[in-house]
Amino acid sequence: MVRSRMRLSNLQIVALGYFLVILTGTLLLMLPISTQEGQPPTSVLDALFTAVSASCVTGLVVVDTGTHWTLFGQLVILGLIQIGGLGFMTISLGFLLLMRKRIGLRHREVMVESINSMQLGGIVRLTRKILYGTLLFEGLGALFLAIRFIPQFGWKQGAYFSVFHSISAFCNAGFDLFGNYNSIVAYADDALVNFTLMGLITMGGLGFLVWEDLWQKKWTFRHLRLQTKIVLSTSFALTVGGGFLLLMLERNNLNVDMSNSERLLTAFFQSCTARTAGFNSVDPGAMTSGSKMLMMLLMFIGGSPGSTAGGIKTTTLMVILMYTLAGVRHARSANIFGRRLEEDALHKAIYVFFVNLIFVILGTIAICNVQNLELTDVLFEAFSAMGTVGISTGITRELEVFSRLVIIFLMYCGRVGSISFAVALMERKAVPPVTMPLEKITIG
Repeated sequence: MVRSRMRLSNLQIVALGYFLVILTGTLLLMLPISTQEGQPPTSVLDALFTAVSASCVTGLVVVDTGTHWTLFGQLVILGLIQIGGLGFMTISLGFLLLMRKRIGLRHREVMVESINSMQLGGIVRLTRKILYGTLLFEGLGALFLAIRFIPQFGWKQGAYFSVFHSISAFCNAGFDLFGNYNSIVAYADDALVNFTLMGLITMGGLGFLVWEDLWQKKWTFRHLRLQTKIVLSTSFALTVGGGFLLLMLERNNLNVDMSNSERLLTAFFQSCTARTAGFNSVDPGAMTSGSKMLMMLLMFIGGSPGSTAGGIKTTTLMVILMYTLAGVRHARSANIFGRRLEEDALHKAIYVFFVNLIFVILGTIAICNVQNLELTDVLFEAFSAMGTVGISTGITRELEVFSRLVIIFLMYCGRVGSISFAVALMERKAVPPVTMPLEKITIG
């Protein structure tokens, strides 16, 4: 009886797993071996913030990754990024497969919950594909980046930089080693670096379920599952549309002294990276108010289900938009790509949308209540944390203890999932449903 009461649900195991990963990372980053000589000792809060940011693949930093941490500390961060990007359940299942251990039913169920899969069957086979695909994409990314970094930094450091930034980009983490909190600003006009990172960010943000569907259907669009079609079309529209809007919004600001090719490159890179990656090739703090607002919207939407990205997800956005369009047309159902969307999808989409938005608003209010910071900057920071993006206007290091704890909470909820976090805390055995009397109200 006691054991049954103590049994954790699948969602609670996922939430607890991320917590244990964060705790382990915090303890390792607090070790003297993790901090460079000449740097002040790493405090508990700084180590915790960095561990949460890395394991939740966010990229917000309170100390410079390239100059504060030793090689050991950077490798700890890289490990947290990889675990956070793939999910700790994917990593643990991978170890079991490597050791040829039997995969139990409970482990399979938690894995399904971890990657948002819709079916239990074939989950072990899918995990193998995820691990092999990750190794392939990160390896190819490192090879392309090495073309630029090895001639610049030498074989040893160039190879290390290539691997680190390839993993960071694919996992949509946004951590960099270039120093001075400048991200890839020095490579703003470098097509090789930009397109490589954009490719890795996009592949990581599409989702593991989309990979599998594309592989099985041989990239034939009309044969793909509805979710894959929605993910691909929405991701394309957001990246391209966001790029053109940023190009126009910054034409008299950041783009004034740039060549036409550099304007296009920076605009589309920022549109792509705002979808939870966290790198930046221009200073976000110097952007116009319109560009910052657009970036917040892109950060809020994020990537796709079952991916390394955060945000409310592309499918959530499309479900809400399709039902809104159906309501305007007085249609009987919401249809897309010749298929009807289920009403349960709308209910969940509304939950995800408003819970994420409420968390961002409450976090912004809490920070503004204790610190006198610009509202736009705080809101930008909150959207970045909740969407596990990592782009900042530069206020991260100015945050006080309470404000940092708020951002830590938002990053954790953004990675675990705001709905999943709430359910994991309050989940209990189902009780028989009670249907209340119906009474109509006026809407609009």
